[in-house]
Amino acid sequence: MQVNHKQYRAVWWDNGVIKYVDQRLIPYRFEVAEARTLSDVVDAIITMGVRGAPTIGVMAAYGLALATSNGGNPAAAYKTLAETRPTAVNLKVGLDRVMGGNAANILENARRFDDSEVAAAEAVGENGNQLISPNARILTHCNTGWLAAQDWGTAAAVIFKAHHAGKKPFVFVSETRPRLQGSRLPAWEMTNEGVDHVVIPDASSAFLMSRSEIDIVIAGADRIAANGDTANKIGTYSHALAAKAHGVPFYIAAPKSTIDLGTPTGADIEIEERDESEVLSVRGVDENGVLRTVRVASLTSGARNPAFDVTPADLIAGIITESGVVKPTVEAMHAHLM
Repeated sequence: MQVNHKQYRAVWWDNGVIKYVDQRLIPYRFEVAEARTLSDVVDAIITMGVRGAPTIGVMAAYGLALATSNGGNPAAAYKTLAETRPTAVNLKVGLDRVMGGNAANILENARRFDDSEVAAAEAVGENGNQLISPNARILTHCNTGWLAAQDWGTAAAVIFKAHHAGKKPFVFVSETRPRLQGSRLPAWEMTNEGVDHVVIPDASSAFLMSRSEIDIVIAGADRIAANGDTANKIGTYSHALAAKAHGVPFYIAAPKSTIDLGTPTGADIEIEERDESEVLSVRGVDENGVLRTVRVASLTSGARNPAFDVTPADLIAGIITESGVVKPTVEAMHAHLM
């Protein structure tokens, strides 16, 4: 996608260095950061300088290539990277693609995985576009654009393709507490693409659906179990329940690398819990444009911070992948990956 008339992917290899768009600074500043060591890669993933399941997978793939080029042990680097984010399956898929390819050319394996994820993201957008009516009012959650998927995106790729097709979609961007990725990232991406949108509080979607103001919900995924249960950013399940109650179709958009047939159901997905400070504080710019973190909760209060929730398959109308739209059932999911 383009920023300031220049083409970018979220992560890329540049002469022995991994460069990435630092998502911690958007929308306040657009900066390209560098990872020169395995520790740099780990820090970027854990602190969400790089985030979004497909992008994390590509970052991990290049991280393995970086560690190896610096004389590191591939198996040890694999283990270190695999432990950074437990919920997003694409991370392990990227590592496995690199390790399972030509051992003499790990960097080329990583580049092939990168290109395959970008091609998949665009195809997800094309397939999902077939579900979008002209002037559709779409709710999406968290960031599912090119920052999250190297290019195009997942749920946002559907929106971008509909926009490019002249369908004039209108997007409700949920804020996505506690880190406010929705407010910060997809709203910025929609602005860059010229897509009409507003940011809404997460809890307002049920009210808007009750007033028939939302036509379709499309969310991304960090891991899809074999039965179609889907782990995604916390708050997704709430949107799905509201959609079911009001007869609004709820779809998941994700590349097939997000489907994990080795995980039988959503109950088997490990849910990452992050530091309570993300809930107790907010980060943004002050009146002088300085990035600051401000505590908003009582000084004596603690917090729980599950980063993801699981939407049961029976709430999902379909899963949009690069190969089409599949029903979230065990039989259909297995057949879809064959």
